[in-house]
Amino acid sequence: MYKYKNYDKIKREGKGVDMAKNVVVKAEKVYGRKKKYSSIKLILSISILVLALVFIVLGVIYKGGKFTITLDKRLSSESGIVIYEDSEIKESKRKLSARDLEFMDNISIDWIPKNIDTESNGSHNGENYIAYTFYIENEGEEAINYWYSIIIDDVIKNVDEAARVMVYLNGDRRVYAKVNSYTNEPEKDTLPFYSKDEAVLEQRKDFKPGNIDKFTIVIWLEGDDPDCIDNILGGEIKMHMEIREEHKEESKNNEKE
Repeated sequence: MYKYKNYDKIKREGKGVDMAKNVVVKAEKVYGRKKKYSSIKLILSISILVLALVFIVLGVIYKGGKFTITLDKRLSSESGIVIYEDSEIKESKRKLSARDLEFMDNISIDWIPKNIDTESNGSHNGENYIAYTFYIENEGEEAINYWYSIIIDDVIKNVDEAARVMVYLNGDRRVYAKVNSYTNEPEKDTLPFYSKDEAVLEQRKDFKPGNIDKFTIVIWLEGDDPDCIDNILGGEIKMHMEIREEHKEESKNNEKE
């Protein structure tokens, strides 16, 4: 519309067809340039929107969860087993949640406080490690056996190669890690992860009425691990813990019998 209006006006003013053509050409160039810029802006806007949506989705999936401890319903209702994080208040729940960390840099096990098992109840994270202390009590009338497992829910960029899970049970400490990717042997001073999807699987036997087990779970990335390399930067790992009367595989076998 702009070009046609100016062309007619110039003709009426008698300034010549050539000059009118120049104006038309210039107008077309300006119009084309504006159209090009508009397209670029549109593409950039769409790209930013897509990236924002991807970020939001990833945030929900990978940053929305916390390390949790879940008690099997049957253990709770039939066997009188309870879990709680405060040894004085004893507010029992079927699910406990630790405070999460938004970021975790690699550290050495030597940087973790020596009194990590006794310093606090509930969440007592450090700058680069998750630490959570809780209790299991048998309020029932019979001795039982129970399994405790730490499940690996999700791994990004092979962070599990350098992850460490330290479990204190009544003061007894064990450190679990994935086997060395080069030698396929356990890392120094560690027990190997039970499987690809389970870091820890252990059975507590003869848990008598009135017994109380104290757990402290510590999770960090070990900087001295040969697999702790730049390739895992930006990666993530999610885990949770389960307290069950039977291990899942054991339960399946019993059902078959």
